[in-house]
Amino acid sequence: MNQRRGKLVAPLASRAGVGPSRTCLPAGSWTTIAECLIERFPEADQAEWMRRIAEREVVDRDGIVVSASRRHEPGLVVFYYRTLGNEVRIPFDEVVLFQDEHIVVADKPHFLPVIPAGRYLQETLLVRLKRKLGIDTLVPIHRIDRATAGLVVFSAQESTRDRYQALFRERLVEKQYEAIASRNIALQLPMVYESRVVQDDHFMRMREVAGHPNASTHIALIETLVSATGAGECARYRLAPTSGRKHQLRVQCAALGIPILNDPIYPVLLPSPPQGEQDDYSKPLQLLARVVAFADPVTGQARRFESRRRLDWPTTAL
Repeated sequence: MNQRRGKLVAPLASRAGVGPSRTCLPAGSWTTIAECLIERFPEADQAEWMRRIAEREVVDRDGIVVSASRRHEPGLVVFYYRTLGNEVRIPFDEVVLFQDEHIVVADKPHFLPVIPAGRYLQETLLVRLKRKLGIDTLVPIHRIDRATAGLVVFSAQESTRDRYQALFRERLVEKQYEAIASRNIALQLPMVYESRVVQDDHFMRMREVAGHPNASTHIALIETLVSATGAGECARYRLAPTSGRKHQLRVQCAALGIPILNDPIYPVLLPSPPQGEQDDYSKPLQLLARVVAFADPVTGQARRFESRRRLDWPTTAL
């Protein structure tokens, strides 16, 4: 088995900044591995899977090539290169704010995913940085939503990676966000809002339920604006989560009657753009990962990074 320090190591090298995808084959009635992959991952058609196999781009964890006739083996880990045809460039650029031998801190634009998934491969922050900096070992220590702009910290070395990951696991990182949303005068701010956030029935959404809280956020008012153009009263908020639930800030703001401006998921899930069409770049989610601060576990230095990006006040009615 191809392992290092108890971790599975990909037997395929990165290609154009993109590491191989992997899957563990489930039990099933397939005769061959190829049949299983074709059925389970239909986003690549049969011809594409057979091309990958013929060009030796599908291997097992020991680096042994998967042939078209190799029998299905439940539990076998398979690696393969994923490709996307005609991937459209997201027209916004990331900025590297800090880099040393251990970490890279990037300031991400709205709409850019952090890691490859779904219809995004080359157009992701991770792949862009790998290609720009020439660091194939780059790994995000934490993530923010594709729709959210702001700071993301990456590990550049496997030898020190776990020490930085431990900061987030043990909640030793100060994180501050900014958001623009409608003004709710009934809220007594500043406040600490706690709730229980769980997966919704729809795979894209989370929701609040009764029970012991698992998500906590400090919420403060920074400033308000009453627009002379009829946009209504809105506010800029500072959000400081002390937990890291998926969509936590977006779910909690919606529950408090201050849904974040241009949120396509909360409180109402809007239809996604049709396949092949771009997002509406004129309406970025007004949520920004503004500050990340921690004591560097390797150098001992106090680290504090701040995004250079700014959120936009609305120009049309909320």
